[in-house]
Amino acid sequence: MAGEQATSLRRALALLDALGSQEPGAEGGWGVTQLATLVGQDKSRVSRTLQTLADSGYVERDGSSQRYRLGWRVFALAARAGDRRLLETSRPMLTRLMVGLRERSHLSVLQGSAVLTLVTESPQQAVQTVSWAGRTAPAYCTSSGRALLIDCDEDRLREILAGVRFRPLGPRAPRDVGEMHRRIVAARGRGWAVADEESEPELVSVAAPVRDGSGRVVAALNVSGPKFRMGKQLQTAGATVKSAADEVSAELGWRRLPV
Repeated sequence: MAGEQATSLRRALALLDALGSQEPGAEGGWGVTQLATLVGQDKSRVSRTLQTLADSGYVERDGSSQRYRLGWRVFALAARAGDRRLLETSRPMLTRLMVGLRERSHLSVLQGSAVLTLVTESPQQAVQTVSWAGRTAPAYCTSSGRALLIDCDEDRLREILAGVRFRPLGPRAPRDVGEMHRRIVAARGRGWAVADEESEPELVSVAAPVRDGSGRVVAALNVSGPKFRMGKQLQTAGATVKSAADEVSAELGWRRLPV
């Protein structure tokens, strides 16, 4: 019985991981057949597991498309798992960034070789309506990933990204660790990172690291939007996000050393 319960738990966790990956999030969810293929499980067993998760609020099923997506309970757990002081300090800053730059603002953390978005604030004119909260994206092609890894040298990057396939999700995505490291070095010099059509076509973003009292990078503030609108203010947006991230860092106890 204990073995069966452990297997059921692993099956459910695999499905939650799959629904939290980039493709299902971008497409508004996936159906049973797609998920069964992705996790390598029997379709009927996947269907039963998803129904159990839906009954508990961990996934939601769209009534028209029949696609499953992550549910409210997953987002609530993610928020509680994060440092409460970080969340409380970041939320008003995200609102300020969203209002000032009129684009989506995000708080993200590193999860292995991926970036997990904890909180998103969206303006009314946002082109996309789906929330990024609870979604993961590859670190190699996002400004948040670059900000979260801004202190890493190339050897450390290779350790973190071992086994990661550098897929060209956007036309300007880095092709390997070496190219990613060069972009991180440039971000380190500015104090903020930029991703221009790397995670998807026509999407641009800027991000800056948030540090704790020891100086360790614990999160990233990020603003993203369509290139036709945000591309004209990347320098301003980058400096603004860096200033906001520095304020959050100061609230967490970080003090910049004099140059």
